[in-house]
Formats: sequence, C-alpha cells, structure tokens
Amino acid sequence: MKIRRCAVLFIEPREDLGIDWAALFSGAGALSASLRWVALAPHLDRETTIDAAQVAALGAVGQTAWTERLDAERQLGAAMVDSLLALGLLLDDGASDNPARERDALLRDQHWRPLSAAAHMFSRWDGMQVDKGMHFPSFEELVQSYGAPPPPAIGRGDPEAAIKLPPPASGPLDAQLMQRYTGRNYDPDAVLPLDVLARVLQRTFGAQAERMVAQEALVFKKTSPSAGGLHPTEAYVLVQRVPGVAPGLYHYHAVHHVLEPLTMLDAAAASELARQFVADQHWFVDAPVMVVMAARVARNFWKYRNHAKAYRALMLDAGHLSQTFYLLATEAGMPGFVTAAINEMVIERAFGLDPLSDAVVAVCGCGVAAAGQTTLELRLEE
Repeated sequence: MKIRRCAVLFIEPREDLGIDWAALFSGAGALSASLRWVALAPHLDRETTIDAAQVAALGAVGQTAWTERLDAERQLGAAMVDSLLALGLLLDDGASDNPARERDALLRDQHWRPLSAAAHMFSRWDGMQVDKGMHFPSFEELVQSYGAPPPPAIGRGDPEAAIKLPPPASGPLDAQLMQRYTGRNYDPDAVLPLDVLARVLQRTFGAQAERMVAQEALVFKKTSPSAGGLHPTEAYVLVQRVPGVAPGLYHYHAVHHVLEPLTMLDAAAASELARQFVADQHWFVDAPVMVVMAARVARNFWKYRNHAKAYRALMLDAGHLSQTFYLLATEAGMPGFVTAAINEMVIERAFGLDPLSDAVVAVCGCGVAAAGQTTLELRLEE
C-alpha cells in the first residue's frame, strides 16, 4: 500500500489566551498563552488539532508522488502513520472506500489554488444568526467606541494641480442609478409578478447569445462581464410569493430560460429557509424571491488552473451580476439587495451543492418596498 499527504494543507500555530491565577495573585503577569497546531485541510471541511510531532511527520510525506507505506513507517513509525491516516491528512491508495481520499481527489480535479481553497472552505457559515451571533452597532456606538471613521473620500497629489472636470451629462441610465438603493423593508404580503421575475433572471443570468469559439467550447454573451468570458455563476432561486410558481427551490437555466424545480416548500418552510439563508437578517426575509449565486469552479478553473487570481475573479463575477440585478429591479420599480453574510452550508444542503465544486458566493433578491421603514435605507430622496 502507498500513501501521500493531502493536496492542500495549511498548519496554523494558534495561541489560546487564558488567565494565570497563580501569577495574578503573586503580582506577576496574569495572561497565560498555550500554543496548539491547527491543520486546515479543505477536503476535510473541518479544523483538526494536531501536535508538533504530527506537524513534522506531515512535512516528511509528499503531496503528489505516492510513498510506500512501509518506507514511511520505518521513518515515522507505524503509530504516527496510522494517526495521520485516521485524521485524513495522509491518504492511502487502498481499494476500500475512503471518503477523505475521494474528497481530496475532487479537490485536485477542480484545480483550486491552495490559498483560495482554504479561504473558501473555512470562511463558510452554518447556522449563524447575525442579530444573535454577531453585533452590528449603530454609527453612534461606533463613533463613541472608535472615534470618527476615516473620511469617505480622500485627496491625493497636489490639490492646486487638480483638473476640474465638467458636470456629468444626463444619460438614459440616470433614472435607474439615482433610484437604486438596497432594500431592507419589504412588504410581506406583496408578490413579485412572474413577468418581472422572468425579465430580471433572463437579463441578469441568461445567455443573450451563444458562440462556439473552438471545438466543443461554447461561450455565452451576457449583460455582465466575466473573466475569460466563462460566466461560471449559476442562479439558484428560492421562491416565496410569485403567482404561477409554487414556493420552493429552483435552478434557473441560462439557455432554456426555465425554472427547474428542485424542492417544493410550503409558505412557512420557504420563509424559514430564507431566514436561514441570510443568517437571520430579518430585513431581507420578506423579499418574495431570493437568488443564490454559486460559481461552478470547474468552469472558471478549467482555464485558470491553480491561478492566483481565479478565485478573486469568481467574486468579481458575482459582484457584476448583483449590480445588474439591482438595476433591473430598480427598472421594475422595486429595491434589490445583495449580501455575503449568508449561511453557505445551509444553502449547500438545501440545493445539494458541493462547496468544492459549487462555490456559494452571495444571495440577492428584490420585491415591493413596504410602506414604512423599520430598518434604515439610504434612499436618495432622504
């Protein structure tokens, strides 16, 4: 049997602080620190605490070429090899089922950049409730605690040499741009008309044209830019209130312009799932439709293999799409929103997505604004 180290592994020396009560009462320093080693392996999707001897042992086994297990045992000891195999940090080539090895193989096949894979897998939330798990103080509280914020605009260079620009000319986008704002107060009873949903989805996520640029290489023309023209972002839709579309989970097909049903829900279950998707940001929950943007990493990384900028391009892709979504929602007379404060793991389970293959990036949505404001919105007229 042969073994090798997992494809991507970062080891963090993590310091845990505590109070040294004996030192405190003797008049010495009260803080004590203990060091532990944390292995971050994206294929495992969990943090793993290891000891210094295991750190050294992992460094003695390669991640690409297979090593004879007996050779590794002679160097490291059988017990050490067994412990690291049990943790999934070392992998064997045995015939028996091995979930860690299968996940590692998938990670290798996707051509992730190691740092990007670790950042993606270990920044995902599961069960986070923003109002309860995190505290977002008001601007008044922030100023009291931290002082005035950095200025919203800065100058650079010699102000005397600054070139005065002419006022911007009016343009056809002005109406949408000036009315666009992030909605945080949605009418819980209002519906989103089907024709509005159809236009927003097609013009944001749909293919406007197709072109075969090489043998078996089909590309789309969309209304937003995408790195390499690859357009890897898929739209997964949570419907709450759309006439003619039952509440539930759907996938939007960019070419066929259809909603593909995945899971049907009753109204209460759809609302609860919406709350979980956006980490209990209650100001978004009443939007009649939410759209999850999830990148098919194989589409992007097919060209940008193990590329330092590939993951950043996925983030940009979702940013472009969300702003196109905003403008189309504004055109329809309603506010939109986009948020990255989401429970990615909840979304993955709901839609059956694998985070190594389908990277959930953000959630956007839109709907009819409520008559009043209970949560602050920065509307232009105010």
